[in-house]
Amino acid sequence: MESRVLSRATTTTTTISSLRRSPLENHQNVSFISLKPIGAVGEGGNVIWGRQLRPALLLESSNAPAGLFAGKKEILRPILATASSPAEGSDSAGEAAPVRFFDRYPALVTGFFFFMWYFLNVIFNILNKRIYNYFPYPYFVSVIHLLVGVVYCLVSWAVGLPKRAPIDSKLLKLLIPVAVCHALGHVTSNVSFAAVAVSFTHTIKALEPFFNAAASQFILGQQLPLTLWLSLAPVVIGVSMASLTELSFNWTGFISAMISNISFTYRSIYSKKAMTDMDSTNIYAYISIIALFVCIPPAIIVEGPQLIKHGLSDAISKVGMVKFISDLFWVGMFYHLYNQVCILLTCCNV
Repeated sequence: MESRVLSRATTTTTTISSLRRSPLENHQNVSFISLKPIGAVGEGGNVIWGRQLRPALLLESSNAPAGLFAGKKEILRPILATASSPAEGSDSAGEAAPVRFFDRYPALVTGFFFFMWYFLNVIFNILNKRIYNYFPYPYFVSVIHLLVGVVYCLVSWAVGLPKRAPIDSKLLKLLIPVAVCHALGHVTSNVSFAAVAVSFTHTIKALEPFFNAAASQFILGQQLPLTLWLSLAPVVIGVSMASLTELSFNWTGFISAMISNISFTYRSIYSKKAMTDMDSTNIYAYISIIALFVCIPPAIIVEGPQLIKHGLSDAISKVGMVKFISDLFWVGMFYHLYNQVCILLTCCNV
């Protein structure tokens, strides 16, 4: 009995002495080694003696003496930063990133690019045919189309809009067949434009989907459904009827348009093999440069002597030097821009 009384007296004395300690001593007895950030608690809450406390209140409380936790702050900073920082992958403000206009309205943006494709193509065809009315040299004009586009690309690279993407030998080998088919299709299209009416050339070129389907079936080995072939039948019949009734029909224009269809079909095949992470602007820039070198020799061989003798002088005498150069420049610009949009739509899946 006496031992129990003495034990209780000792406990009571210890409790009273602890209550009489100074605030400094009480704070020094707090152990911060066990502080752990609680992920589910906001503002970096911690648990001390079973209670949830905020580190800011512990470290910056006005009741604590100045400099009391000076050493502790340095230790706790990494822990507090971890506890108060947002989760990985989340926005700094805790909100989702703003949705881009293209992501919000993809159909509207795609429709706009299709509209620009056709709009630029129509302007190009009008200017192109106007030039052929007084300057019937399609090989030379084809070179000018590509030359203006190449100069445009070089200037864009020089100012960094866009930044030029590097090209290696492997990618160059993949792009050369695409560029050769592009050059051949471009030249033969212009030969057809110069020989017959623009409407008739486009009527023949309407068969290009048929050639693409045939190449996919018999060259790439893709099995196409019967419904697709049936949907192309009206196009084939319509082109045949238009060819029979066309007043400006001639075999040069017809055969050139057909060769253009075949060339662009093979361009599509090689383009699938040359798919790359490079952006469409740089892809078409490299294709234009290669195609330009392909088109220059035939233009010199076929039309060079005639241009030197009377071709250029006749065109200048008809419309003047300024208009002649202006027409060639603008037709080249519209040709490059509409093909740039075409590459953007077909190769990059806009």
